[in-house]
Amino acid sequence: MSTDLSNIVAAKVVDARGSACPGPLLEAKKGIGAVAVCEILEIWSGDPSTKNDIPRWAEKVGHEYLGSLAADGYDRIFIKRLK
Repeated sequence: MSTDLSNIVAAKVVDARGSACPGPLLEAKKGIGAVAVCEILEIWSGDPSTKNDIPRWAEKVGHEYLGSLAADGYDRIFIKRLK
């Protein structure tokens, strides 16, 4: 089942657009604790490696990577907290 990412309303948005790797990943690790299980964390990042780092991290720690959307000069990355 695919989710329409443009309609997702995240419980929390982490703006890591000014950070280079590994900044956005570290911000995501901090941010995930601020959302409840089954809620969505949205990470904004201008660092292209974040699109690879976040899905790997989410899988490793047991959260669901929902995908990413290109925005104006950055990516919007969506993670669902599963535990």
